[in-house]
Amino acid sequence: MKHWLLKSEPGTYSISDLQKAPGQKDHWDGVRNYQARNFLRDEMKPGDRVLFYHSGRKPCVVGTAHVCRAGYPDFTAWDPDSDHYDPKSTPEKPVWFMVDVRLERIFPRPVPLSELRRTKGLEKMILLRRGVRLSVQPVSASEFRIIANLGEQAEAGD
Repeated sequence: MKHWLLKSEPGTYSISDLQKAPGQKDHWDGVRNYQARNFLRDEMKPGDRVLFYHSGRKPCVVGTAHVCRAGYPDFTAWDPDSDHYDPKSTPEKPVWFMVDVRLERIFPRPVPLSELRRTKGLEKMILLRRGVRLSVQPVSASEFRIIANLGEQAEAGD
């Protein structure tokens, strides 16, 4: 089993959207970076665990999910009305891929990026490297565990 971090702008797709999806399961579509695509297509497998990260104004890890369907062609690339349309991708020769994820848990408190940067054991985390903007990235089992434990803690001052 591998561990991953999936980033999404909460205004585009939030953990609440995943919670409201039928069976709390949805496809993770719209990834248009080749390295992230390769993770989706080649490496993410059912059972892999996922940290759900809200990027944007208040970046934070907000919960966990797991992969419930391995990579398959991203059909949104074939829809001219989709924000994710790519005329180079066809059903016969798909360029982009997606996975299905199912919600596990929304954390009692979001874990902000500023806290991740201060947390021992996360110094080598890809998310914290300057210039890395991948929306799909691997995390170590240890990093996953540390962040999940932080998300389960009561807020400071409680």
